[in-house]
Amino acid sequence: MALLEIGRGPGGRTATRRSRSERTLAINHGAPLFNITASPEPELLEPLRRGGWTTPFSGAIGSLDEHGRLGAALANDPLCSGSLWQGSPQMDDLCRGLLALAQQGTPTRLISGTLVRQLETQPSGWTLRDSQGETLLQSRWLVLSGTLLAHPRCQTVFGWDEVPLQVAADQSGDLQLQHACKVLAAMPSLASSNLLLNLPASIAAAWRQQPWRLLQFNGAAQERWGIRRVSLQALARERWGVVVESSQAFAERHLGVYGSRSSAAQVLGAAPHAQAEAAVIASLDQAVQNALGLSTAGADRQLMRWGAAFPQGQGLSPELSLCPTSRIGFCGDAIGGLGFGRVEGALRSAEALAHQLLPRLTAAA
Repeated sequence: MALLEIGRGPGGRTATRRSRSERTLAINHGAPLFNITASPEPELLEPLRRGGWTTPFSGAIGSLDEHGRLGAALANDPLCSGSLWQGSPQMDDLCRGLLALAQQGTPTRLISGTLVRQLETQPSGWTLRDSQGETLLQSRWLVLSGTLLAHPRCQTVFGWDEVPLQVAADQSGDLQLQHACKVLAAMPSLASSNLLLNLPASIAAAWRQQPWRLLQFNGAAQERWGIRRVSLQALARERWGVVVESSQAFAERHLGVYGSRSSAAQVLGAAPHAQAEAAVIASLDQAVQNALGLSTAGADRQLMRWGAAFPQGQGLSPELSLCPTSRIGFCGDAIGGLGFGRVEGALRSAEALAHQLLPRLTAAA
């Protein structure tokens, strides 16, 4: 079994930015935590706990209003209800734990930094090709845990003429797969422009003294400062990590701006625009200083655009998550049902797909 990953490593919604030059430097720039809202909990959670890959989130959550006043956590935030968890020690260790669990059953290769450009389906399975048409992988079954290859945003990001999965679906003649493609292609999502700050020890103390580790901005505060939430994280050598997530409105005004150190720029071929990137970084940097009254002097600053941060609508129906004729399955936070748009939904959808897919794989073995 093989897992192809566009980024530098596993993570997705629970992504962690790891430094190429300093192994101890890691900043969680996706979800700062994940929540489980219903019982029974996902089956995968217990083995992840036993393996030490996830632990309860223990940081305080606060809120900020438009006057800069701190308050209690917002009761209407769907991302912070129920039981709260975090990857251990970093958020992407949640996915590293899932890979470790997979290794116990079937040897699994992780192929990171890989962009799939073409998908071809035949009666015997799938062929995945890169941008030069070279074969990356051939497999009997294909599972997509993300929507990039099925959504028109890939055309915007990469300048492609077509959506790879749509081309494959049209060629296959599989009506179920074609319907699933239409649903995925029409699924809206909200973006986020995330500013990553690596604060030196000289100014980290003021941030470390804050009474919160996750700060939600109410609607009026988002409108004033263009920030949705801020999360804090202790780093090596007494430094401090700060992740500033933009509001929806801010992100929509800067949809075409990518960070020069992001996967979109370094792996995926999207050309960064230095002036636009600098302007977005400066805007979010000044906004968080104004909102919190804290200095970011001397910080290392990075921009990460999270293109599909929050899927909207109803999601892909679970009935369409497995297309046996074309030997393809779908899982992840884009699958409708409990936990849609969150880590909880990704875990539950993976389990549901596995229950359908494993008997077919066993019978074919």
